[in-house]
Amino acid sequence: MSRLLGDKWWVLLLNGLGAIAFGILAFAWPGATLIVLVTLFGVYCIVDGVTALMAAGARVGQEGKSWGWMLFIGIVSILAGVATFAWPGLTAVVLLTLIAIWAIVRGVLEITAAIQLRRSIDNEWMLVLAGVISVAFGLALLVWPGAGALALILWIAAFAIVHGVLLTMVAFKVRRLADAGIAS
Repeated sequence: MSRLLGDKWWVLLLNGLGAIAFGILAFAWPGATLIVLVTLFGVYCIVDGVTALMAAGARVGQEGKSWGWMLFIGIVSILAGVATFAWPGLTAVVLLTLIAIWAIVRGVLEITAAIQLRRSIDNEWMLVLAGVISVAFGLALLVWPGAGALALILWIAAFAIVHGVLLTMVAFKVRRLADAGIAS
């Protein structure tokens, strides 16, 4: 794992810089951020549904090719997209719940990776801290959803910036190890 990270340190860097950029933009336009997130999700669902229907259509009549599940996925995705535009407020709450679950799972995985890497890199505490912050952020979103969607966007922005800075620090640490021949 340390060899893979050593070769791909720049992926961590891009991830961190992307999170920082997203956080800054979310702070600058919190209302727009929520609207954009909900809108992008709706558009994504519809596009995903259409492409799934196209894939199902391409499989119809081909021997041994199942197309029923693709048809089902396409219909469900399109309905989710339509529902997103019909009930954007409910979609925002559901989307925030998904973000919370994502943050918790990601944090647990980062903590696990740090434990596995503790013999390969020094200061693995940065990855542990990134994971702990991610888990805490996800739990806060689940525990206090009534704080308001715009307030949660500001929390998301703060989380993204802090998380991005920590990942950027980890990326440069891994790069130094790779350059020294330790991680590669």
